[in-house]
Parts: sequence; C-alpha cells; structure tokens
Amino acid sequence: MMVQGLWSTLLLGFLMGIKHAFEPDHVVAVTTIASRSNRWYRSSLAGIFWGIGHTATLFVVGLLLIVLKGQISEKWALSLEFLVGIMLVYLGWTGIRSYQPMHSPRASYEKSLLVGFVHGLSGSAAMVLLTMTTVQTVVEGALYILIFGMGTVAGMFAFSTCIGIPFVMTSRNQSIHHVLTRVAALLSTVYGLYYMYSTFVSEGLWRMWI
Repeated sequence: MMVQGLWSTLLLGFLMGIKHAFEPDHVVAVTTIASRSNRWYRSSLAGIFWGIGHTATLFVVGLLLIVLKGQISEKWALSLEFLVGIMLVYLGWTGIRSYQPMHSPRASYEKSLLVGFVHGLSGSAAMVLLTMTTVQTVVEGALYILIFGMGTVAGMFAFSTCIGIPFVMTSRNQSIHHVLTRVAALLSTVYGLYYMYSTFVSEGLWRMWI
C-alpha cells in the first residue's frame, strides 16, 4: 500500500508539473523566445531547455531547503517573483528591438535555460511547501521534485512545439513574421510590467523593504 501510495503521489506530481508549465508567466516567456525561432525543432527544444533550467533550480534549492528544514521568507519569495517581471520586460524589450530570427540555436537554448532558472527560483518556496505536505522523507521529496520537473518539461515541450508553428510557417514572409514577433514581444513587456506592479504594489513587496 505504501508503494502504491508513493506511485500515486509521483503520478500526481507529474500531472501537476504539466499544469505548472502553463502558468501565464511561463507561457509568455517561452512564447517570446520561440517567436525568434525559424525552425520547428528549435521552438521545441526551447521548451525543453526551459524545463531543464526550471527543474534544476527547483531540485537544488528545494532539496536544500527540505534537508535544512528551512523556508524562503515572504519578502524574498515576492522579490524573486518581482525578478520574473523584470525578466519578462527584458525579453519583450529585446524582442521589440531586434525581431530577426535567432540564427544561432545555442543563443536560443541558453536564453531558455536562463529563463527556466529564474522561474525555478521564483517557484522554490511554493515547491517546498507542496513537497513537504505531499511526501514524508527527503528521498521521496527528491523523487517528487524530479517527477514534477519532468512534467514541466513535457508540458512546455508540447506548448513550445505548438506555439512555434505560426512563427516557423511565417518565417519566410518577413512582414507577417515581423508582426507576430512584435506582438509576442509586446505581450511579454506588458505582462512583465503588470507582474511587477502586482508583486510590488498589490502584494505589498514595497512595504517589506521599508
């Protein structure tokens, strides 16, 4: 029964990882990166590299906090969320300034990996709380985070593959491709500004730093 319970928990973690991949800030960031790809496989791999970066940060930080029985304070958790907003604005701004496709796959993958790292940092606090209420041992916690991460990789791979279709299909029509990439970049900028405002003002981050 205990083994069955663990497998059920890990399956739930995988499904929750897929769901987590479709958080709005994740989707906006990867869409902006995928919009710069002129090959379908590059869009797909952008999602995979995002998932790898996201999982790596969650695993290292999350497991460290579980072992040390520590927590990330609300002040720092919100500060990391604010960092996500800054990152989204930066992605959007660079996309607006330069809408040409990335001809270097390495540049696209490195950016996806870095964005995944940042998203993983901002989600570490919630991940630790979720893991601690789901499993009982450190080993089970490590497994849960890895399976959850596999779910985010799978989910973002599916999303980046689908979202890359219109950008790849219009890559030879510069006028249409220009419009689509600019829309994606503008969306990232606007959402990033909204995210920063929501975190800093609505959730009261500014009060915590006074």
